[in-house]
Order: sequence, then C-alpha cells, then structure tokens
Amino acid sequence: MRFSLKSLLGLALVFGCAGYALGQGKPQVPDSYVVKKSIKAVGYEVGGGATKVVFIPTDNAPNASGEAKVEAKKGGTDIEAKVKGLPQPTTLGAEFLTYILWMVTPDGAATNLGEIPIDKSGEGKLNTSTPSQTFALGVTAEPYSVVTLPSEIVVLVNDTTKNTKGKLYPENSYKLMKRTEYAKLGNPLALTLDLKNVPLDMYEARNAVDIAKSQGAEKYAPEIFSKATGSLQMAENTLASKVDKSKVITLARQTMQFAEDARALTAERQEAERIQKEKDLAATKAKEEAEAKAAEEAKRQAELTAAKEAQMKAEAEAKQAAEKAKAEVAKEEAERARAATAALRAQLLQQLNSVLQTTDSPRGLVVNMADVLFDFGKYNLKTDAQIRLAKLAGIIQAHPGLHLAIEGHTDNIGSDEANMKLSQQRADTVRDFIIQQGLAQDMVTAVGLGKAEPVADNSTNEGRQKNRRVEIIVFGEAIGVKIG
Repeated sequence: MRFSLKSLLGLALVFGCAGYALGQGKPQVPDSYVVKKSIKAVGYEVGGGATKVVFIPTDNAPNASGEAKVEAKKGGTDIEAKVKGLPQPTTLGAEFLTYILWMVTPDGAATNLGEIPIDKSGEGKLNTSTPSQTFALGVTAEPYSVVTLPSEIVVLVNDTTKNTKGKLYPENSYKLMKRTEYAKLGNPLALTLDLKNVPLDMYEARNAVDIAKSQGAEKYAPEIFSKATGSLQMAENTLASKVDKSKVITLARQTMQFAEDARALTAERQEAERIQKEKDLAATKAKEEAEAKAAEEAKRQAELTAAKEAQMKAEAEAKQAAEKAKAEVAKEEAERARAATAALRAQLLQQLNSVLQTTDSPRGLVVNMADVLFDFGKYNLKTDAQIRLAKLAGIIQAHPGLHLAIEGHTDNIGSDEANMKLSQQRADTVRDFIIQQGLAQDMVTAVGLGKAEPVADNSTNEGRQKNRRVEIIVFGEAIGVKIG
C-alpha cells in the first residue's frame, strides 16, 4: 500500500523548540510560528530484517529522489538514507545552507536525525539510527544543522513500495516552522560560499547567530545569546589563524547549538509575554466595568439616602404615614439590591461569554470548555485554552467573593475507571492553571464526573464530542448564589 501523493506532499513534521540548556524541558512552539499539514507513518517489523522505502519529491525539488534502507532491531532502528538530484540549498532561499533528515512518530514526537551533505551533483547520504520503530521520514532545507524545528521547505518525503515490510498508520497533523521566521533576516551569507577556505559549518554558525538575533534573542535570551556570539568569535579567530580546521568545525557546531537554544528560548518567552498581556488587558477591562458599575450604584445609594431623610421628616408629622413610608422604602431597597445582583450577574455573564461559551443556571454561571481545547485523550491544555483561562482568571479577580467549581466530563467510550481518571485529570489541570493566575486555592475546587452527566446522545460523534467537556461553575452571593 502506498501513500497518496497529495498527503505526502502535505508533509509536516512537528518538533518542539529545544531547551535553552542541557536538562531543560522543551518549550512550547507558538502557533503563530508554524503551519500545519499531515503525513502517514510506517511501523517497521522488529527482527524482520532490512526493508526499503523511497523518497518522492515535492514541488520544492521536483527532480530529487532517494531511498532509505530501514532495519528495526530490539535496541533501535538503523537507517541508511541516500538522495540525489537535490538542488543546492541556497537556490531555495538565501537563508538555507544544508539539508536535514527528520523523523516524526504518530504521536507527534520528532527528531533531527542529522545533516545530509550533498556534492555538486546533488547526491548525498546519511547513516543514522533511532530508538523508535514507528515513524515517517522527510528531508528539509535548513539554515543550519542543529535546528530543532524543521522549516516548511520540504524537498523529499518517504513512500512505501510493494515490498516494504511494515504497518501503515493513519495521517496525523504536524507542524513546520514558517519560512518567514528564517527569511525575515534576508541573510546574504549563502550567496557567496567559499567552501575551499571556509567550512560549511562556519556559514551555518553565522546563519544561526544572525537568525537568533533577528528574532530578538539579544532581548529575550541574552544569557544564551552572549554564549553564541562569544563562541562564534572564537571560531572566527581560529579560522583566521588557519591552524586547526577541526577546531573551527567544533567551535562552529557549538555556536550553532547555543544560537538554536537562544532562538528557542526567545520564542518561549515571547509567547509567555503575549499571554500575560492578554490576561492584563482582560483584567483591566473587567476592573473598569466594575468601577463604573460601583459609581452608578453609589449614586443610587446617595439618592436613596436623600429619600430616607425626607421620609424621616414626614414621620414627625404623622407616625402612621411615616411607618407606611418606611415600609415602602424597605421594599424599594430590597428591589434595588435584587436588581443590582441581577445586573452584576448579567454583566459577568456577558464578560465570560466573550472568552468561553457561558450559560446561566440555578447553580451559577456555567462556563463550558469544549473538548477541542485538549488533545484527544489527553489532559494538557492547548495554548488557546491557556489564553482563554488566563482571561477568565482576570475577570474573576475583578469580582471578589466569587467561587469556582470545576467539573470534568467524558463520553461513554472506554471503561468507567479510565473515563473517571481522565475527567479528574482535566479538571485538576484547569484548576491548577487558574490558581497559577492568582486565584486563592480555597476558592477553586475540581472534580471528575466521568460519563455520569451527559448533555447529548452518546450514540453519535457529535453527541460524544459535546459530552467531552470541562465545566466551570461560577457562583457566590455577589451574583445571587449562596455558598454552602
């Protein structure tokens, strides 16, 4: 069985940015940096001997071709890749200097398997290995060899033959770095390569430092970017001395790693900055609306006080009339209080509806987080979900005394135990994130209800999707819902 050409040309490999130092976790890649496409993977048979897949070209390199011999063993999988007919990378863009072989697994995890150096005729090869047995292969043009997120300039993607031994996996969505994230620099270095006197690694190191700088690494990751520039200067000095070419290459590769770490950390910090700005804006808007409402209420209270004084004067003239007037004022006060509570409840409903779908109920205001804000079967919050929850937290903080009850729900697919566990994990994840935004722990509870409270028919896909949700119930005496 073969991949369809349409799906193969739609290759996308998803790779999180590298940690900015050894031992650090991989930061999230902002969606604004990437494009999404898809590809199928192959599950190779462990112990089944070597098998072959072929590479087919994309529109970026229509004359290219290649193949890979793959052998899955108990300790890992060996890959021998050969390519030919590739154009020189610089013809695809001044920012591109080399080609990289990528591996992506069905769950979205991906790895840079190494650089494929090509000769003047466009031929090259790479022998490498990976611990995985199920993955897709692709080749991209890159500005330097240690990139951790592939560019969208895909030149080759794997395809099976009738003799390929392995299991095909369905298409999955992956991400590629937008070309503009590299091309914004307009790097001229690749136009004048002098590989006789300067190793390609030096050009890649210069590229890596310039790209990191163009994306703001001097501001957002100065501690790592300074190491990159220092390492580059040492490499340049060693190159000028014309003493030790191997040391030049070692320093250049070290420079690339520092620069890539600085670029990745910059992307992470820029995204965190953007989320914080969204949160602050939402909190400011909610506070201004609350203050305006309070001023209006103060004016009404002043008018009520004046009415009371006039009524007290009238009580001196006629006790019976005064008592009647007092009763009328008391009734008016109760109505005003109820009206103020109802107005605040309506205002809060409108504010929350601007962030997530919210409905009014006897329990309070019910905020619905749809299943699409989590990956299928997972409980990690997507970036969009984090932004929305940050806004929600800002709105709640502007109205003291409100409580949140977070409830996780699932459809009826899977065991009761698994559904209960997933619903609790999702509820806990939402609670933890909201508390991180500044809400008191004793104001927020979380419980998983599994499949016990469906809102739609579980016999249809649409119904099951509606049932996979997290609900946030907002309540408190300020909006007319008693606590306890």
